[in-house]
Order: sequence, then C-alpha cells, then structure tokens
Amino acid sequence: MNIHQDKILILDFGSQVTQLIARRVREFNVYCEIHPYDVSPEFIKDYAPKGIILSGGPNSVYEEDTPSAPEVVFTLGVPVFGICYGMQTIANQLGGKVESSGKREFGYAEINNLQSPLFAGLHDGVNDAGEYLQVWMSHGDKVTQLPSGFEVIATTASCPIAAMANSERQIYAVQFHPEVTHTRQGTRILEHFVVNICQCQQSWTMPGYAEEAIAKIRQQVGSDTVILALSGGVDSSVAGVLIHKAIGKQLKCIFVDTGLLRYEEAKQVMTNYHDNLDLDITKIDAKEEFYQALQGVSDPEHKRKIIGKLFVDIFQRESAKFTNAKWLAQGTIYPDVIESAGSKTKKAHNIKSHHNVGGLPEDMHLQLLEPLRELFKDEVRALGVSLGIAPKLIYRHPFPGPGLGVRILGEIKPEYVELLQKADNIFIEELYAHDLYHKVAQAFVVFLPVKTVGVMGDGRTYDYAVALRAVETTDFMTANVANLPFEFITKVANRIINEVKGINRVTYDISGKPPATIEWE
Repeated sequence: MNIHQDKILILDFGSQVTQLIARRVREFNVYCEIHPYDVSPEFIKDYAPKGIILSGGPNSVYEEDTPSAPEVVFTLGVPVFGICYGMQTIANQLGGKVESSGKREFGYAEINNLQSPLFAGLHDGVNDAGEYLQVWMSHGDKVTQLPSGFEVIATTASCPIAAMANSERQIYAVQFHPEVTHTRQGTRILEHFVVNICQCQQSWTMPGYAEEAIAKIRQQVGSDTVILALSGGVDSSVAGVLIHKAIGKQLKCIFVDTGLLRYEEAKQVMTNYHDNLDLDITKIDAKEEFYQALQGVSDPEHKRKIIGKLFVDIFQRESAKFTNAKWLAQGTIYPDVIESAGSKTKKAHNIKSHHNVGGLPEDMHLQLLEPLRELFKDEVRALGVSLGIAPKLIYRHPFPGPGLGVRILGEIKPEYVELLQKADNIFIEELYAHDLYHKVAQAFVVFLPVKTVGVMGDGRTYDYAVALRAVETTDFMTANVANLPFEFITKVANRIINEVKGINRVTYDISGKPPATIEWE
C-alpha cells in the first residue's frame, strides 16, 4: 500500500458490520483499514488518515470501563464520522449526554430535517415532516444533549437527535447504520464523507495495487525461495500468480491433495497451474493420511482442527525438502485477518476457526509472505483479472479450507466423499448449463449420513440423502436462499438420484444466514 495515498482509518468498537464500512469506502477507490478503537495515538498519527470513522458497537457509554476514542481523534484536525456507538462516544467524550432509550429501536426509520453536506442532494421521498431518508436503526441508547458547538442535522419521530455535526471541527455523527444495504442511500452518505468532506483522491485501483505489490514482494524476498501452499481456490491462485510475476521460478508451489477436494479438482489444479500458468508445482497425494486421521471423528470443530493441523504437518514435511526456502506464502485475505484477530470489544463466539490465520505452529521456520492480506474477496478477484487469470477460475464460488470435510456431516468416509463429489459436480454442471452459476453467490451439495427408503424400478432402496444449498449474498455476512426455479431443482435431483448409485433422496436447504450459516458445519 502506497504510504502517500489518501486513506481512511476505521476504529472498531465491536460492531458485527464494521467490515461493511471498509467495503463501502473501498468501493470509492479509497484505501482504508480497520483497527481496534484502542490503538495508540502514535499509530494514528503515523497512519496519517485523511479522515477517521468510528464504528458501532454493543456497549453503552455510561457504563464503567466503556470503550472510548483516543483523544488524538479529535485533535488531529481531520474529519471524523461516528456511526451509532461512534456517535454516542463522540457526544459523551465532548461534553454531551447519552441515555438509555428505554426501548430498543431496531429496523427501518425515516430521518427528516436533513441539514448537512452528508445528505446533500439525497432523499428517498416525502412524508409529513418533509423530505426523508430511509435508514436502518439498531440501538438502545441515544444522545439527549448535544456537545458544545454541535447542531442537529437529522431527526426521527422517536429520536430528536438522529444525527449531529460540528461543521467547524468537521465532526459528523449518525445514530443509524449507513454501511448496511437497508439504508438505501447509505453508500452515498459515506461517499459524501470520504470524497467530499475528507477530499480523498479516488486513486486506489487493482492494477496499481498489483504494481506496488510486485515491487514490494521483490524487495522483501530478494533472491530467497518462497513456498506456497496452492489449494486451487481463488485466494491462493491469485497469490501464486502475483508472486510468480514478481520472482518467477523462486516460487515453489506445493499442492496437497487431501482427498476432500471437488470432483477431479486435483487433475484440474495441475493442468491449470503447471501446464497453463507455468508455475513450479509439486503434488502430494495425502488422501489416505487424511482419511485415517479423520476416522471416527464427527465433531465439526474437531474435524477442522485435524484437517488444519495435518495439512500444516504435511506442508512442513514437504517444504523442508527445499533447503534454501526462507518464506511461506499464504492466500490470507483481509476478512480472515479481521475475523481471526477479533477485538476485545466484540466478545464474539468462535463460530468456526479459520484455516489460514493462527493455524501455523510456533516453531515455523519460514517467514510469512501474505500479499493479499489487505484485500477483500471482491478485490482479490479484481486483482486476479488484472493479472490475466481466466475469469472462470477467478469467479468460482468460495470453497472452505477443510474442503468437503465440512460438507459431509459427521464422520468422513472415502465412500461418502465419492458420492458427494459426483452429486456436487452434477449440481454445478447444471448451474452452468442453465446460466445460473454466476447468479448465485455460492452453491454446493451437502452429504447427509442418514439412509432413507426409496423405490427405484420395482425394487426397494435404502440409500443416502443429500441437500442442495444455494445462496445469494454480496458480503457473505448475511445471505438469503437462492430462489432457483423449481423445474431446475427437480432436474438436478433427478440426475443425482439416477446417476449417483447410493443416493436416493435430494432436499433443498431454504434457510438464510442468520440463523443458519452458509456451510452446514
């Protein structure tokens, strides 16, 4: 990242949607980073932001030991934008007053009296109070007294101070969440702050990032050898091609066939990367090692840890054969870093461990090279396209690090893997054939280790069931079930039952996220 580039600093107070703020800012071609609210004043000064955004969070400012923004935020002389809790801590720290609403406000609201450059030229309609914006509220506290020098810039029927500003000090704050899609003009509000108020140049692009990253890799690595665990997924693929462009044959790729890949994926990886992209790649057939290690294990988190540890052990064993290797490259991306690092403010449950971040042994003898760790998934894809990687590879649906290990419920058996691979391949084939693959964000089949009675011809069957899963989402933090045509679903089901001996029942998962996760385990 160019240190001379205009950039926004986002301080995280524990909101579940802080990532969305960063995604929106980057949509304006402006670089930004998320850091915990309690970073040091020196870090903030050295980062030299053109503006600072304070996220929402679950706390109340009037409680003991509540999070607050570093004082330098208000003395640095750059514009500040507080969202939800960010607004409340601004009010509290600068002499205003915040109190419990007595009743939590969650959902749509209409804000009126839009008196600020934040809302310039924006409205969703007209109600009894005049022009309004439709926004998304999620709060139990509200500002009841403005700090000195501030004015009200938006109101709602139940929240007289829905937004406030001190235009002289360029401090703005809103009680709603502009980063979520439910706030219809939220992206424009953030754009007004980042581009118009902070006056950031919109110069952060993927071709530019690639050029900088290649130069940085060359400088970091010098003449050393780099080892990359190449999985065939989007992230490791882009990392591999980027590093290869920087250092050529100094990059050695290791592809571990875990036996938990998609249908014929091992063959496709070797064709795509060795033959087509000229990467130096070694394939390790470790199927039997993984099957043996997973025998009798049914707990999802235990399976993840076994798969992750064994993968690292095998990779360590194979990479040790390259005696001059100094670097380990990973396809770690920004959400991996944020979610795995977490924040002391979140007190979040560990939904599932991530296979890249935090999975390495302490005695790892290689230095880490993670050229994508500043990028979101859509940015990784844009970078891949700019590097000339085939769009069909770049725009594949996400595939979990543990592979089919978390798409087979319960214990993993080789025969389950084979059935699932065949069923999943039929689903994907039909999605492509009906021009539906790129109209859903992710689609796959889940193997259910239960047998059900069926009838095929004149005979009774007692075979396994599978579930089709397809979702629509832009950020993978929330997701809706994909509304695939019924005729399509029945065609897929018929093909699976007729062509995959051992499966006699197909279901369609209609749960959203939340309450379900996208993957079943």
